[in-house]
Amino acid sequence: MSIQTFEPKLATVGGIPIARLLPNKGKKPIGAWCFLDHAGPADFGVDDAGMQVGRHPHTNLQTFSWMLNGEVLHKDSLGNHQVITKNQVNVMTAGTGLHQGISHTEQSVFPDTGGSENAARGISMVQLWIALPTDQKIERSFHHYPELPTWSEGNVEMILTTGSYTNTSGEIFEAPTIQYSKLVGIDVYFKQDGEATLNLEPDFEYGILVSEGEVASEGKVCQQDQLFRFHDSDVANNKSIKLVAKKGTRIMFIGGEPLNNQVLMWWNFVADNKAEIEQSIIDWNNGHERFGNVDSDMKRLPAPELPKGFKG
Repeated sequence: MSIQTFEPKLATVGGIPIARLLPNKGKKPIGAWCFLDHAGPADFGVDDAGMQVGRHPHTNLQTFSWMLNGEVLHKDSLGNHQVITKNQVNVMTAGTGLHQGISHTEQSVFPDTGGSENAARGISMVQLWIALPTDQKIERSFHHYPELPTWSEGNVEMILTTGSYTNTSGEIFEAPTIQYSKLVGIDVYFKQDGEATLNLEPDFEYGILVSEGEVASEGKVCQQDQLFRFHDSDVANNKSIKLVAKKGTRIMFIGGEPLNNQVLMWWNFVADNKAEIEQSIIDWNNGHERFGNVDSDMKRLPAPELPKGFKG
């Protein structure tokens, strides 16, 4: 096998251009990472409200938001109101099973609408979902992480967004981010033209999203909004991958151990069986209390029915 390169599906969500890399062509999640969007980059005029995503539900997953630029207000059915800004992570956990679920809204904020005095009139954001292991009883929760482990290797800056990581100098970094399966996420920014070496864990699956610029590795080039997907065995020495890039290039490096359970996805729901997704659609569209209420006047988004032939 070898490294695969995936093109994005392009769409508009909440008024923002989206490059969707996962799910892609029926491929399985990367570890437990089952969904990957790059929202933006987009600039907003003075009369533009920016991103506006109305109230919607989630099941059996965590939403993982990594902000590159701009600010977004998160509100959820647990009562959390949290603005996320550059180089911060929000993790919302929907819980596992048919008795659990969560709903939330997301909207851009600016200095005059609840953001900081330096909030940009634009957005660039990596939005991921993490499928939860359904053999664990996991409760709903929300966590905000304003500070994360950061270090430099030569002219490359790295931020550990989740998991633990040992760099090429043998230094060990631990992110505070809540996890229910073994994962890693690293933001990598090239301050000058150069190289970066990322160490790999045995039996992990990996992906590299290029959010700005392009990178070269293992004889292939990954351009902006493309995704490299690989297993540790797809890399020449199995233990690390070398990336070459120009100044200003930025990537999101993700990896993890595959889950033991099946991961099915439809709309904003994840489950390990079709019946549970069908029930979640019914529950959401009928206002079931499992999804709670959100303190917001934003539009409530209805769940579409499962397409005929959906396999589970």
